[in-house]
Amino acid sequence: MKIGYSNRHLTVNLILGLFWFIWFLFESKTKDPTNWSDFVKLGFSLLYLSLYLHKRQIKYLSIESGYIKVNDLFGLGKKINLNEINSIKQFSKGYTLKTNNRDYKINTHIIDPNSLADLNKELEKLNVEWN
Repeated sequence: MKIGYSNRHLTVNLILGLFWFIWFLFESKTKDPTNWSDFVKLGFSLLYLSLYLHKRQIKYLSIESGYIKVNDLFGLGKKINLNEINSIKQFSKGYTLKTNNRDYKINTHIIDPNSLADLNKELEKLNVEWN
């Protein structure tokens, strides 16, 4: 099961990428010599657009075969065995999954509302203490 990002979160990355790209085009067309700051704008544009594409494809969380994985940009996401979770703490910005060794945070503000309902169902299946 894949838990995706909210449309708002994805749209912000897309708008920022387009903003930086339009600013780069405007500056490069209106100024005769291009300088290093123009390429910084292009770099930010490429960064935000690639973040948008990555987040749209990879999703925020994946739950499969007894593990929950928080995906990140480089594919080195945190992988948590669902059996190792001792307690779940719910707070205003999300959940903290506590194991014996570490705490893992899940930001629910950036999760799609439909996917958040699926995540809640999966977490409620666990027989752990909720704080």
